[in-house]
Amino acid sequence: MDADTGMNDSAAEREPRAQAATGDAADVHAEAAAQPPQEPGPRAGIVVGHDGSADADRSLAVALDLAAGLSVPVTIVRAWSIDTAPRPANWEFGYVSSYSDYEAAVRSRLTADTRAAVAAHPGLDVEYRVALGAPAKTLIEVSRGSRMLVVGSRGRGGLAGMLLGSVSEQCVRHADCPVLVVRPRV
Repeated sequence: MDADTGMNDSAAEREPRAQAATGDAADVHAEAAAQPPQEPGPRAGIVVGHDGSADADRSLAVALDLAAGLSVPVTIVRAWSIDTAPRPANWEFGYVSSYSDYEAAVRSRLTADTRAAVAAHPGLDVEYRVALGAPAKTLIEVSRGSRMLVVGSRGRGGLAGMLLGSVSEQCVRHADCPVLVVRPRV
C-alpha cells in the first residue's frame, strides 16, 4: 500500500490502467481533441474565468455579487494544459494519466479554489467548466450568448507590468457579450 495515495501498488492492480492508456502524452492530447467544442453557458448567466490567481479571485467575487443581485446563474471556467494541470490522483512517475483523469484533477482544484467565495452566496446557481485549451478561446466559446463575461486584468501570464493581460484583451476584442475586466484593488 502506498502511504501517499492509500492505494495498493501491485502490478496486477496497475495492469488495467496500463491497458486503458499507452501512457503517452499524445494520448491525452488525442483524447482532448476528440472532445466536442465548449457549449455556451446559460444565456441569461454570467461567465467568469478563474485561473487560480489573486486577480481571478477578485473577478469571481465581483461576478458572484453581480449574479446574486441579478438572480442569474454563474459559470466558472478554467482552461488548462498539461503544464498547468495538477497531478491526477493516479499519477505516478513514468505513467501519463488519461485526459479524464487530468480533467477531474483540474475540476477538483477549481472547486477547492472557489469554494469559499461560492459559499458566501448560498442559493446561487453555479456551474463549473474545465477545458483543455487556450484560456481566451475557451472563455469566448463558453460566454457566447451570455449576459456577461467577467475576467481579471492580469492572470498567471508573464509580464506583470502590463495593464491588461493577453487573455482579457482577447476576450474584450472577440467575445460576443459584454466583458467586464476587473482590476485588482490597490
